[in-house]
Amino acid sequence: MPVTISNPTLVLNCGSSSIKYALISADNQVRITGLAENLGLDTAHIKHKGLDGNKQEINIAGGSHKLALQKILALLEQYQPIAVGHRVVHGGREFSEAVKVTPHVLEEVKRLKIIAPLHNPANALGIEAVNAIYPDLPQVVVFDTAFHQTMPAKAYRYAIPKALYDEERIRRYGFHGTSHAYISSRADTLSTAEGKHGWLTAHLGNGCSAAAIYDGKSLDTSMGITPLEGLMMGTRSGDVDPGLHIHLKRTLGMSLEEIDTMLNKQSGLLGVSGLSNDMRTVEQAANEGNEDAKLALEMFCYRAGKYLASLSCALPKLTGIIFSGGIGENSAVIRDNILQVMRHFDIRVDTAKNNELYAGNEGSFHHPDSKLELWVIPTDEEYRIAQETREALGL
Repeated sequence: MPVTISNPTLVLNCGSSSIKYALISADNQVRITGLAENLGLDTAHIKHKGLDGNKQEINIAGGSHKLALQKILALLEQYQPIAVGHRVVHGGREFSEAVKVTPHVLEEVKRLKIIAPLHNPANALGIEAVNAIYPDLPQVVVFDTAFHQTMPAKAYRYAIPKALYDEERIRRYGFHGTSHAYISSRADTLSTAEGKHGWLTAHLGNGCSAAAIYDGKSLDTSMGITPLEGLMMGTRSGDVDPGLHIHLKRTLGMSLEEIDTMLNKQSGLLGVSGLSNDMRTVEQAANEGNEDAKLALEMFCYRAGKYLASLSCALPKLTGIIFSGGIGENSAVIRDNILQVMRHFDIRVDTAKNNELYAGNEGSFHHPDSKLELWVIPTDEEYRIAQETREALGL
């Protein structure tokens, strides 16, 4: 008798050359996962993990997003997904929650490629591909930016001419919304603190962002109109002087495109260390005495701690700090060094507990005498997207 999944939702995260997917049961107890990568190339393939844990790899040389989705949906057809939830990076200022796909919504996803050129076009391809294969299957878009639409104007406006906001929608939007929403909501259920909770959330991976969340609402965040603003990241610079662009153009003759590539793909941990954008590689090199790697770590932790400290100003009350993402979940040293930057916050770390939290472990690591709670909560963006998809459809 075939194994069934109760009312499953299919979650899709379509990148420019990849599709990450998860089929998740209504109670979040069962899921099937996979990844299609190298789409459009001769090496295109799908890595699929079934209900029984068995893995298989399917070659789809030269396969497009549509072909990959045809294969993925065929693999999942027997489980009969009731809806598809798409992660979409940018929703502009119109969308403050997940919405069902309509022609208008799809057009807005496409139009917003002007501020998310690497992501939104691929997100739109995923929506269109599913629609072509299963036109009657309801689809929902869950925007990375939506969770941060509760920020007040004092947090999201730039100090530039008002017309640019009114006419061009130039403002801070924030990203990693599904991650910040999930981990703060999870912390609300884990914390023993009374009353409404105020959290500083740190999503630290190859992309990094921080947020200030009070009573389940984002009040400020580190990323801006694009994911480049804010923290130092794997290959992104984070904050730089806005005059850097004109300086590099004048002195080195660099074009805007070259500067954009440098700041997004050649900076951050990679740029400072000269070695890698992978924190594990940089940490190892630092431990072996590489001075550039040491500086990269110091900069990463200092800037993260400084940003978290500044974001505390947005909160009426500060309950604690949550770490997530590949770095936030796995590096006790990075967590400890970031908290040392915040030495004025009366934080006390339980070192033994901190060292035990890695590889998907969830838990607190604050000492009983600490003024603030400290948590590591592995993010589950797929589940959050599935949850918001069901809510948007009233399921």
